[in-house]
Amino acid sequence: MRLHNRDVRQDVRELGALLGTVLEEQTSRRSFETVESSRQAAIEYRSGDRESRDSLVTELEGLSPHQQRIVARAFTTYFELINLAEERERVRTIRTESHEGTLDDSLETAAEELGDADIETVQQVLADVLIEPTFTAHPTEARRKTVKSKLRDISTSLETLDERLLTDKEERQLWRDIDAEVTSLWQTPQVRNRQPEPEDEARNVQWYLENTLFEVVGEVYDELDDAIDAEIPGDIEIPKLFEFRSWAGSDRDGNPYVTPEVTANTLERQRSVILAQYRTQLKRLSGVLSQDGSRIDAGSEFQASLERDRDRLPGSARTAEERYPGEPYRQKLKLMRERLRRVGDVRPGGYDDVDDLLADLEVIATSLRNNGAESVVDAHVDPIRRQVATFGFSLASLDLREHQAKHTDAIADALEAEGIDYHGLSEDDRVEFLTDAVLQDEPVIDLGDTDELSDDSARVLRLFDSLADWQTEYGVNAIDTYCISMTEEPSHVLEVLFLADQAGVVSLPEHAGIDIVPLLETEYALSGARRIMGSLFENEAYAQALEARGRTQEIMLGYSDSNKENGFLAANWSLYKNQRRLGEICDDHDVTMRLFHGRGGSISRGGGPMNEALLALPNSTVTGQVKFTEQGEAIAEKYANPRIAERNIEQMLNAQLRARKQAIDQPEEVVHEEWIDAMETMADAARREYRDLLESDGFVQYFEQATPITVIEDLDLGSRPASRSGERTVEDLRAIPWVFSWTQSRCILPGWYAIATGVEAYLEDGGSMETLQEMYDEWPFFQTTLDNAALSLSRTELEIAERYADMAADDLRDRFFPRVAGEYERTTDLITEIGQRDTLHTRDWLGENLERRNPYVDPLNMLQVYLLNRTHRTDIEERTLRLTVKGIAAGMKNTG
Repeated sequence: MRLHNRDVRQDVRELGALLGTVLEEQTSRRSFETVESSRQAAIEYRSGDRESRDSLVTELEGLSPHQQRIVARAFTTYFELINLAEERERVRTIRTESHEGTLDDSLETAAEELGDADIETVQQVLADVLIEPTFTAHPTEARRKTVKSKLRDISTSLETLDERLLTDKEERQLWRDIDAEVTSLWQTPQVRNRQPEPEDEARNVQWYLENTLFEVVGEVYDELDDAIDAEIPGDIEIPKLFEFRSWAGSDRDGNPYVTPEVTANTLERQRSVILAQYRTQLKRLSGVLSQDGSRIDAGSEFQASLERDRDRLPGSARTAEERYPGEPYRQKLKLMRERLRRVGDVRPGGYDDVDDLLADLEVIATSLRNNGAESVVDAHVDPIRRQVATFGFSLASLDLREHQAKHTDAIADALEAEGIDYHGLSEDDRVEFLTDAVLQDEPVIDLGDTDELSDDSARVLRLFDSLADWQTEYGVNAIDTYCISMTEEPSHVLEVLFLADQAGVVSLPEHAGIDIVPLLETEYALSGARRIMGSLFENEAYAQALEARGRTQEIMLGYSDSNKENGFLAANWSLYKNQRRLGEICDDHDVTMRLFHGRGGSISRGGGPMNEALLALPNSTVTGQVKFTEQGEAIAEKYANPRIAERNIEQMLNAQLRARKQAIDQPEEVVHEEWIDAMETMADAARREYRDLLESDGFVQYFEQATPITVIEDLDLGSRPASRSGERTVEDLRAIPWVFSWTQSRCILPGWYAIATGVEAYLEDGGSMETLQEMYDEWPFFQTTLDNAALSLSRTELEIAERYADMAADDLRDRFFPRVAGEYERTTDLITEIGQRDTLHTRDWLGENLERRNPYVDPLNMLQVYLLNRTHRTDIEERTLRLTVKGIAAGMKNTG
């Protein structure tokens, strides 16, 4: 059976040729030849037919500013199109391997593994698992929404060409449509002319939830249902396994533009969107459930439910009876749609909460089953029930986030009027004061009295005051999590509990309306996990709040800032160790832990294949519940295409089901003391080397001169500032522009630097290469860590990075670039030796990908270096420089 009409080479070739035609039509023959000459020169150097890139550099530098802009635009547009071709190839691979039964990490393979267990274990695994992808607004998406929309249309046309039998006329029409979109894409500005606002970011996240994931989730449940039925005897009910969350429109950390009004608008818009989706689904269901009431017995439970709706909505009930006489299911669905329309309305009769809607769907399902329509339930009712269980009335629950210092300052400001010097209290005294304040009945501060407070403090108090209103209006589940950045002390968590108590969101011991989530991201916080969490679990007020939340504690781990502070190897080891430590602390206090992994898109910010990351977690931390961030260009790459989105969700579920079963079977994985000692030695040495590099005199100046950081800071990527205070220090710089800058210069230092130093320290201390090879073969954590570093190393191009280094002052260049290059070479050699392979990476697709892309990224890098070196750039040169950043990001398929 032939599934596809095309392959990736044909897509790349034909899209490239079409772009060339559009380029010539929209500019000139000369411009086309200029771009073609640059392309050929880059390819010939990469293939060994040219000795150097000097002729390419000379040609690019000799162009007029107008021609340079055309070159930058041509290569940027090329990558946008080639990314679509590679996305299509991913879909081909998924479909082909699924058809042949060779798809790795499928739900069938997960079910096979579960099939080895007894029925009680299977039910426990399913009951325990809850996966919570959390979409953030972190500014790493370099493309404009308008550009993404045009690319989606081209992608749809490519799918039609590939998967449908077409007449010659139909194929010509499709290529005409693609031609029109590519022409429009060429004429559309690639660079934003304004900074996106928080609500723009929230709408962007909402698009993926509404247009892709809403449909995909039901399909994943169906696949799992079938896979479980095939492997495991008995009737096993599949519970809710997914819940989507978002920070877009609610993350305040470092973003003064996220106001209570922004959050309120986001909550209202998301509720409106999901309710409209449900009404559409129920309308479709009405087309199916046309049963004649005189030929079936709908049952007393159904009739009672219908009568209650008639009493609630007598006018709508009369309309329903007139429109659907003798069709009870359609009458019921008509009234359900009306109840959905009245959620949040001043009119009575709307659903109070999502459980009421689920109960109505269950009533319909039961009635249908009793009438022999099991297949109708499976095909049409269950998918809606799963959508409702997953998305609720909020589409995605919002997490609030703010920096701990903001809470401390706000409380100190508010208490100053009460004659209390909160800033002057010791940590122990702060804990005692906050605990007593939460446990007493009378409020201590008035959240509405902000006239005498600083703007930042007033902002914090207004947030908590608004939180109570939001939970009343939209339901507790719509916004029930509060994350505290840079948590380092127990008081930082108790401060949020105190503010929530003052707002009435918490009323102990009966009610706690929020999960309070400490974000541990510094070495001080991670190493002090027992001091922080143990103190909280033993605190009288916090223990009551924890009890009210079902004794589940969510703890967030910051991958990005941990890496920026400690370096790749040391950060990964610290995170691994401290996950185990947190698991022990929670076990000691009989608390269920839910780890929240603050992963970025890039390897150096915790990125990499999600299924491998989940399977590499310590068994003792795998409680079944897991949460992780999805952000920037990674969201588009994973969730823009429905088939790829379904595959990602399937892989997550496969990994979590297997990991949870493994944790039940073996609560503590085998990690030999010899391995732990080796990691301690390597991580300590790597951290010292990394910190020494960052703290070396002149390194910050080198970073500024040898990367395009000054350009990146001015790009309108997101609504949040690039640095926390505007200072030029590595500590103050956000992790995203830090990684983005190194990625642009093709020296992805944050993803591998100091690994060689660490390994060499271990070997010099008496360690053996055989032990490292054993660790790689048998320890998922170590294998995943090195494989991820290998991906960053594979994407690093030192020869190009050297051209960026040449922009730095001679003394800085001579001090730092050889040091970085030496570490790269040694790390490459050691990783291949430890992995016992000839190449850095183990993925064939990556080699093909790099071979296809690298020659086309090179001209953009050469042009970027030239423009960065210009001391006085014209407006057109400035725009071209910004465009090279977008183009390289598209070519590398990564920003920060």
